Amino acid sequence: MSISVTVPATTANLGPGFDCLGAALTIHNHFHFVPLNGPPGTVKIEVAGAEAERVVTDASNLAYQAFAYFYQQQGLAIPAVAIEIELTVPLARGLGSSSTAIVGGLLGANALAPQPLPPSTLIEMAIALEGHPDNVVPALVGGCQLAVANEEGASTLCSIPWHPDITPVVAIPDFELSTAAARQVLPTTYSRADAIFNTSHLGLLLRGLETGQGDWLRAALRDRIHQPYRQTLIPGYEAVAQAAQAAGAYGLVISGAGPTLLALAPAQTANQVCEAMALAWQDLGQSAVAHVLSLETQGARVAEDKTHHPSPSSQ
Repeated sequence: MSISVTVPATTANLGPGFDCLGAALTIHNHFHFVPLNGPPGTVKIEVAGAEAERVVTDASNLAYQAFAYFYQQQGLAIPAVAIEIELTVPLARGLGSSSTAIVGGLLGANALAPQPLPPSTLIEMAIALEGHPDNVVPALVGGCQLAVANEEGASTLCSIPWHPDITPVVAIPDFELSTAAARQVLPTTYSRADAIFNTSHLGLLLRGLETGQGDWLRAALRDRIHQPYRQTLIPGYEAVAQAAQAAGAYGLVISGAGPTLLALAPAQTANQVCEAMALAWQDLGQSAVAHVLSLETQGARVAEDKTHHPSPSSQ
């Protein structure tokens, strides 16, 4: 039996929801797990798709690291496996590519395990591996999710209603921004005024997402915790933001750590916003692609892959 796992891209933060709010989007990576006859810890990895040549294919591969972590946490031998990865989510662009690998590896391991673990345990494993919940939680369960850690470190998850008229539009530039670099520019302390600003804007954002109230969304997407600092790492940010809003977007935020920019727009202006964002970067000499997407409500999907035939090197 082989297992197929499909995991959506995600956008984290949505402005004021730093490190706690994220949403799944309709771009996906695919992971195929084929058991092998071999000693424990044997792994063969093949990668296809966008930027496939940049993904490592040894035991340091992140999907395999998550696969192995699942068994290690239970004191079990890591079964021999072939993993085939099909990439669509761009790497290091703020769309949760690492989260797709973590979620894909954990779900593949869980599907092949003699005693599968419940979803709540898989969520905590994914958060432990990623370090924060804003990408891995929506990648696992879909939709828009708020994750709150209690004093013991466990997470309380809350699904956030998303009005059907709110359309996510992403503009992905042809340069990378590492999460580590995007965190290094952040201050270590914030003023009371900034804390109050973000608390109030996050509250307004949640109501705006639920109701689709445009005036609330236009105000709510602003932030003082991470975006003012990260904008300096994204050439053309202001031009793209102005173009998106002029074309009819409610507002624009940095997707995750960036450099992808996310606009929220009414459905009727989404195509114009998409075109305007791409053109704004191109006018600055920066290659970029833009997509009108939807909220992915399903999250990661696991299936017995009866039609998938492993390549000869995987057998």
